[in-house]
This record gives sequence, structure tokens and C-alpha cells, in this order.
Amino acid sequence: MSAVILLQQRSHRMPPFTQGLPRMNDRDVLDRLITLRDDALAYAAGYTALSDLEPQQQRSAANLLHYTSLRRHELRDLQTALIERGLTSLSMLEAHTLDTLNCVISLMSQKLGLPDQACGPRPVSARQSGLILRQRTEALFGPTPPHREVRIMVTMPSEAATQPAIISDLLRAGMDVMRINCAHDGPEQWEAMLAHLRQACRETGRSCRSQLDLAGPKLRTGELACSGRVHKIKPTRNLFGKVLQPARFWLVPEGVSVPASDDSTLCVSGNVLADTQPGDTIELMDARDARRRMRIIGAEQHARLVECPRTAYLHENAVMVFYRNDQRLGHANLSQVNQVIKPLLLHNDDRLVLTRADEPGRNGTRDDCGAQLTPSRVHCTLDAAFGVARPGQQVWLDDGRLGGRITEANDEEITLRITHTPPGGAKLRAGKGINFPDTRLPLAALTDKDLSDLKRMAAQVDMVAMSFVRSAQDVARLQETLQTLGQTDTGIVLKIENREAFENLPAILLAAMRSERVGVMIARGDLAVEVGFERLSEVQEEILWLAEAAHVPVIWATQILENLAKKGAPSRAEVTDAAMSIRAECAMLNKGPNIVATVRFLDGILQRMHGHYHKRRLMLRPLHVCALPQTADKNRTRGDLETA
Repeated sequence: MSAVILLQQRSHRMPPFTQGLPRMNDRDVLDRLITLRDDALAYAAGYTALSDLEPQQQRSAANLLHYTSLRRHELRDLQTALIERGLTSLSMLEAHTLDTLNCVISLMSQKLGLPDQACGPRPVSARQSGLILRQRTEALFGPTPPHREVRIMVTMPSEAATQPAIISDLLRAGMDVMRINCAHDGPEQWEAMLAHLRQACRETGRSCRSQLDLAGPKLRTGELACSGRVHKIKPTRNLFGKVLQPARFWLVPEGVSVPASDDSTLCVSGNVLADTQPGDTIELMDARDARRRMRIIGAEQHARLVECPRTAYLHENAVMVFYRNDQRLGHANLSQVNQVIKPLLLHNDDRLVLTRADEPGRNGTRDDCGAQLTPSRVHCTLDAAFGVARPGQQVWLDDGRLGGRITEANDEEITLRITHTPPGGAKLRAGKGINFPDTRLPLAALTDKDLSDLKRMAAQVDMVAMSFVRSAQDVARLQETLQTLGQTDTGIVLKIENREAFENLPAILLAAMRSERVGVMIARGDLAVEVGFERLSEVQEEILWLAEAAHVPVIWATQILENLAKKGAPSRAEVTDAAMSIRAECAMLNKGPNIVATVRFLDGILQRMHGHYHKRRLMLRPLHVCALPQTADKNRTRGDLETA
């Protein structure tokens, strides 16, 4: 059998993903398309609030409603039928749903020799939808940067308030939007960052927008109990245990300023330190009742530099006796030794009690075999969780590193049985996030702190990001607050980071479209915990589709190039993830010691991907690698390939 005949036979076989689906004739295809189109029109007509929007927003809102109506149906059989006829597969009609349906209906009508049955209000066309999204992206994020369409947003480190050069370097590297996280620092630091941004824009000639990221309600673990006050010192040893460098630390009297040094500092009571000098010795019993002898090797005003050749555990109130030539000078007590806060160590099947009372968290007790006898306890900072959480519901802590199910719950305590930990157990510290993905929490997205921050900062930034939005009512409250403050021109970014926000996304988008400048942030960290890591890819796709249907720009956020920003080298997986941000209008980077280099790296990735994709649509830019062998230049350099 010839290869041509074999290929022709194979082309008529059903693709694997369509096996089992019935074949459709031309009339079935047309009837199905008309039914879908009519359902979409009726669905949009039922949304009475459409007329309250501005005309341009009305068209976008109608398109969102048409798209959500369409996606309620099973379309795989229709997709296959259209592909077999060489027509659109309906897979990229998010931004122009009704227009695409009408076009395909017209083509199928012509094929059957029937009158054109396209109808409905004048829809948004494919070309118009692209222009609308571009205009709204520029209104929110500023002018399109050269050589790429995706903007780069960078979270400001605390140092940006005192070191203007950080912001200038970020601008030159390619930052387009500055993000201020209200969960850190305070209004004075935020205002300093904004002042430095304005100065840097003047110096570099670059444009950069600013975003105020509201903290929202805090679902975090409370403080942990102090296990004691002790400071460990140890010398530097070689492979064979020989001391290369004795341990060093400074001793200073209470209330005296600390010398500028990399060595640690401890305080002592009394006045005996003023009578000491280099060469004097110190004796003490450490926390293990081990006798240690040390020597003063340096002095700087009231401070003394001490050297110890052996490991010691220096505890609060330890008695230090000072000698000179074996003559006792006096003694003093160590004071203000740092607290040691041990994390809660939890294993699978352990119990953890979340308490409403703001009491220090404690590890549970264990028997000699390590089995837990009494549960560990830690405060949950969100009162709203108590009284609504129910047995059987999931709870995740510390960005999903630790998880469990509720076994008991009342107005004061929630008891979990731990079901998910890394090998060897998980360490839970204070201030770590808590997620209740199965629990409907009765809380507003705007806290008193958020309202205070808005009152002071809303007039100074270009946009405000709302954390933990859950419903259309949350959006309406933010809009009302900005209107009360006279800041209706301030852009709104909705952070989709919990299950409720995802499930209510169409209603949230429709409510947000009462504002002129709106964006959506896919906060993939919390979202992954809320919906499950195995569902994250599916969920972020659906958010992208719905936002595109509403012509709303998207921020691709959380852990983009995280290793590069923090450790100086990216992983292969996160480079691929960074390239995926080409499907959004903005990519957000978190802070890190290598953030300037990370911005440059992301800028390079986005420039290379520019032209290959628009949103999900492959644009078919020419590929140099596809040149015929006899015409390809075999001597092209690596630089030629990079510029290609």
C-alpha cells in the first residue's frame, strides 16, 4: 500500500480524544451552532445590570456573558466536526465569542445553500477585541515597552525606601510597574519609595506605574512560646576538628550602643567591664554546666571583644567572672540574651489545635518512641474561622507545606489531624499563612488597616490591588471607598487567590467593569493551596479565558524566577514558567538580592517570545530553523541565533 493512500486513510480516522463521540452532518453542525448562539444571546439579555455600564464596557460585559454561556456546554463533538470541515475549532473565541459564532454560522449556511442565519447585536470582532484589550492594558499599566508587550512588575524590598539607586537600577533593567506590598513596612516607607520612583523616572526618562497591594485579612499562625534565652558560640574547625578560628563576640554594658561588626554582641550587667582590658580572662559555667575560659582580645570604648576556643551555650543571667593575672576583678551577669523560639515539629497523624485565644504556641508532648501524647497548639489570627469551620474540611498551612483535616471544631478551638508533611515532618513557625479552602469564611476583603492605608495612599498611586477578594460585594465596597475618597480614576486590580474568588469570577468581573481601569492578578501561590496543586494549571487557564472574554488585562504572579531572584540561578522549570507569562499582560516578580539581574533576564525572555504568541494564539512568526538545508547558513554564530 502506498504511503499516500495510507495517509489518506489515517486522515479519516477519529482523533483519539474524540473516539466515542458521534459524527455530525452539516445540518447538525449548523443547528448546533445556532442553538449555542441563541442561548448566548438569551443568557446575556437576562443580565439586567448591563445597561448600567459605559457603552464600551457594555460590549465587553456582553461578550463575557456570551462566552460563559457557551462554556456551559459540551463542545468536543462540535469542535471535531468543525476541524474536519477546515473551519474554526471555537478554541480561541474568548474575546469575540458572538462574532465568531456568527461567522461560522454564515459559512455553514453558505455550504448548505441556505440564507445567512447570523443575527444578534453588533458584536466585538477579533480585531476590535485586540484593540480594546491593548487600550485597557495601556490605561492600567502604562505605554507598551519597546520590543515586548508584557509589562514587568516588581515588588519593592524595604531597602527601596532608603536606597534610591535600587529603583533606578530596576527601571533601567526593564521594570514597568512598581508594587508596594502593604503587608510590610509602613506609610512613611511607601511614600519614600514613590518619591524615589518619581525621581528615577525623571533621571532615566522611563515611564513606570505604581500599585498599592492591600494586605487584606490575615489568616496566619500566632506567636510561639519562648523555649529559653541562650546564645551558642562555636569556633571554626577544619575537617579533622582542629580549631582554625576561635569563636568571637562583643561584650557591652547594658544600654551602650553596639559596635559595627559582623561578630555577635551580648550585654552584661554592672560596671566591671569598664575595669577590664585586653589580656584579661573570663570564666563561666554555660547552660550545660560546662566550664569555659575566654580571653578579652580587643577594646572599643566601653565594648570588649572576647575570644573563646571551645563551643559554649551562653544563657541569660549566666555569671561571668573576670580575672587579670589570676586576680579576680569582679563578676557580671549576661542579660538581654536573644530568645530561642523553636518551631512546632509535626508529623503525619499528629494533632494540631488552632486556638482563638492569643496564647503562645507550644509543641505537644511525646513518648520515648516519638509518638504524640498531647497535641501541639498555635493561635489562628482570624476570629472568623471559629464557629464556621466543620469536621472533615481541609486546612493548609505555610503555603501548602503542611496540611490536615478538621476532626473537632467549636467557637474557641479547631483540632486538625495532620495528613500532609514532607518526609521527616514539617516545622511550623509564627506568622505562616493558613488556608481554609473548604470553609466559607464570613469576612470582608477590606480590613480597617486597608481602609486606613487607602485613605493615606490612594491619591499617590496609579492602581490598588485588593487581596482576598471573594465576591462581587467585595469589589463594590472597594469602588465605593475610592469614590468616597475622590479617587475614582485609580485603577483596580483583583487578586484571585482563593476558591471563592475563582468560583465567583464572572460576577466579580462584571462588578469590576463599573470601573474604567480594571485588572486581574492570578496569585498562584495561595490559589494552588486553595484549589489543590493538581488543579492549578486548569484553574489558571480558566482565569485567563474569562479575563480575556471580559477584555481585562491579567497579571501573572507568584514565584516567577524565584530561584534566580533569591539564589542567583534559575531552574529549568521556572524559565519555562516565565515564558508562559507571555499569555498575560504583566508578569510580577517578588523581591530578592538578585532582583535587578532577574528583571533583565525576564526582559530577555519576553523579548524573544514577543511575536510568537498573542495571548494563547500562535502567531506563526517565521522560524529560521525551518530554512531548507541547502539555503541555510551553516556558519551562523550563536549571536546570530540569539538575535533571530
